[in-house]
Amino acid sequence: MTDTVLDPAKSRELAAQPDRLGDSDVADNDHALQSLMEHKRRGLELAVRARWVAMIVTSVFLLFVYPDWGVVYYWALSGLLCLNGYFIQRIGRVGQSPRELSLIFVDLAILTFAIVMPNPFASVELPVAFQYRFDNFMYFYVILATGTLAYSWRTVITIGTWTTVIWFVGLFLAWSLSTPDDQLQALVYDAYVEYPRILELFDPNSFMFSFRVQEVMVFLLTAVILGFSIRRFDRLLLSNAALTRERVNLSRYFSPNVVDQLSKNDEPLKQVKRQKVAILFVDIVGFTQISEDQNPYEVITLLREFHARMEREVFRHSGTLDKYLGDGLMATFGTPIAGEQDAANALACARAMQETMARWNQERKRRGETPIHIGVGVHYGDTLLGDIGANRLEFAVIGTAVNVASRLEGLTRTLEARIVISKVAFDRARTVAVDPALFNDFVPKDNQAVRGLRDPISIYYLP
Repeated sequence: MTDTVLDPAKSRELAAQPDRLGDSDVADNDHALQSLMEHKRRGLELAVRARWVAMIVTSVFLLFVYPDWGVVYYWALSGLLCLNGYFIQRIGRVGQSPRELSLIFVDLAILTFAIVMPNPFASVELPVAFQYRFDNFMYFYVILATGTLAYSWRTVITIGTWTTVIWFVGLFLAWSLSTPDDQLQALVYDAYVEYPRILELFDPNSFMFSFRVQEVMVFLLTAVILGFSIRRFDRLLLSNAALTRERVNLSRYFSPNVVDQLSKNDEPLKQVKRQKVAILFVDIVGFTQISEDQNPYEVITLLREFHARMEREVFRHSGTLDKYLGDGLMATFGTPIAGEQDAANALACARAMQETMARWNQERKRRGETPIHIGVGVHYGDTLLGDIGANRLEFAVIGTAVNVASRLEGLTRTLEARIVISKVAFDRARTVAVDPALFNDFVPKDNQAVRGLRDPISIYYLP
């Protein structure tokens, strides 16, 4: 069975992404990475919408903080942030584009400018240092929070680092370029001269550098923690995607209940072992003649419909789809985990396949199509189970029992039978089967020669 093949250019793009997480068994899963990038792309769109909502809420809130024309200044800056978010959405590639990173930098610069620079429309003029008394730094957390919805963990940490640098640069410029208000400072000094700590807090010319450092350090630590949380989440997502993909691959060969058992065990398929297994072979009788009368597209369509019906019956009876064989398939019952009902399940599957074909042939007759007949061979015996191959491993069931089942399927032509089952499998099924109707209409035959076996065997066949 083959998986979907990624476009080489897309694979190279995924390989170059900074969100690759290091572990080769996870990072090599390009399918999972592609899915992750798509989710992050949607997260980017969500982040921009969240920004717009946040700016609208903030703009309404500012009406209560600045109940005068000064609010227009902040509305204009909020509009710039919304516009910048629109451009990020248009060109964004989840932290992969230099232009996108530049626009993120613009975000931080606009917000720093809004916090540091005095409002030119304010009705009351305050010292520049007072801009830092309103705790406006908290708005940087909005940028950081929306960034976690889409950006890579490195980009989130970069936002924290850039914010720290831009904030300190803005603080330095404000401190160096501001003009102290000595008159106001003198009034505050006279009022609180006996309370040095309160004087420090109310000094109109103090930038309170210790608080500025504290708020930035807390923000940077938050950004780093969020960044590594995103990284951990990505690793878990990719790991779960890989496990889901492995489960899907298993479901192509094993029935759902067997997949559930396999998912709970640690690498059971790598254990090479001998085990009694029921083997079933089925193929279309006279397929060569049928295919000669149809065009290639019709032949492939026929095989797909046939395989789908046979595969469904295999899984419905707790079997394992071992392989497709052109116009037929091989299935096993009791792999990788043996059970008491394996032979009975194989026989029940064989009869269900014939019933399925009978229903399908009724549909084909109504459409004016030629009926299709199948032969089924079933055997039960010792096999060897394990992975074979070098670079590309494949779980295989091998042994004389497999060859016998294949030869029994071939005998359906000689005996003009629908099902041929060895006596060993028939008796095994009869000891555990719940439904006695499974054994109706079978005809016993002793001393049946089977090609590849030195001695004849006893069989049952269904005419």
